[in-house]
Amino acid sequence: MCDLIEPQAPEKISKMKKLRRTLSESFSRIALKKEDSSFDEICVTKMSTRNCPGMDSVIKPLDTIPEDKKVRVQRTQSTFDPFEKPATQVKRVHSENNACINFKSSSSGKESPKVRRHSSPSSPTSPKFGKADSYEKLEKLGEGSYATVYKGKSKVNGKLVALKVIRLQEEEGTPFTAIREASLLKGLKHANIVLLHDIIHTKETLTLVFEYVHTDLCQYMDKHPGGLHPDNVKLFLFQLLRGLSYIHQRYILHRDLKPQNLLISDTGELKLADFGLARAKSVPSHTYSNEVVTLWYRPPDVLLGSTEYSTCLDMWGVGCIFVEMIQGVAAFPGMKDIQDQLERIFLVLGTPNEDTWPGVYSLPHFKPERFTLYSSKNLRQAWNKLSYVVDYVILPTIVI
Repeated sequence: MCDLIEPQAPEKISKMKKLRRTLSESFSRIALKKEDSSFDEICVTKMSTRNCPGMDSVIKPLDTIPEDKKVRVQRTQSTFDPFEKPATQVKRVHSENNACINFKSSSSGKESPKVRRHSSPSSPTSPKFGKADSYEKLEKLGEGSYATVYKGKSKVNGKLVALKVIRLQEEEGTPFTAIREASLLKGLKHANIVLLHDIIHTKETLTLVFEYVHTDLCQYMDKHPGGLHPDNVKLFLFQLLRGLSYIHQRYILHRDLKPQNLLISDTGELKLADFGLARAKSVPSHTYSNEVVTLWYRPPDVLLGSTEYSTCLDMWGVGCIFVEMIQGVAAFPGMKDIQDQLERIFLVLGTPNEDTWPGVYSLPHFKPERFTLYSSKNLRQAWNKLSYVVDYVILPTIVI
């Protein structure tokens, strides 16, 4: 078979190479000339067929596209709304069409108005923070003397929130407790402090929008009567002390610690809430009101009229809450008045005098003849369930 193949002459091979090179150069010149003269039409055709799979094989020559079809393709592309597509796809389409868009806008020297219209990611009618209609009320959670708390839902992000709606009076204006709570919470960001999301102010109401926490320590203890498990007590106590340490380091006193103001999330996270009575403590200390803290959790020096107090005020409340979590009942449940509350405290800790409590006689409301003389008791004798705690917790006093 090899003998039947006639070898080609060198001259014939050389002519074929020259012919191929000539044809290649001619085709290149034709292509360049056509690209320069029809760049605008090429862009329009690419844009009109980019998102149509399988169209590359049936594209007609540019000179056969009717003029009315060209106009229609351009109008469809110019009204393209990027927000109808996922973000990843929008980015890809814009990068591929960048050359054509730049070519169109460079001729007029300004950006296309329709392209600029879609450059803003937000709509004027979309829900925004700080607006009353951005939150939907679901149910009432509680009502106080000057505020009502609702469970709500944010229309901005769809999350559950707690709406504390404070009623405003034309004559009295905004309650000082609401102003104080909002101003303090705006600067507190901690896992064991309730988070303030938003503030909404209208003529009739002031609404504080908090993160939603489904229960509080009081309700939690009601569901587990007889005292909590020691491990849970330690967990809640640790978080309470950590939250207090955070605000005390910032010279803030809570001044109203009680189980109702300690929120418990469904994951067991404790958060300090209700800063309506909280105060930013100055150094040196100023005098404060002694009408603070719910009676059962108010320390004896404040009950006796003292207005010179520091972080020890909150720490007394911590001790009372600790005993209540273990015992299942309040440590000092006064039923009548301040006198009855002091009697219950002295029954356990002993009636004070100048030896056991230097300076007690100088307190405004301390009159020795008004109180029964009691001797102090061992704390485990007063509250027997303290023995259930294997590693007994000694509460530190944080002093600034």
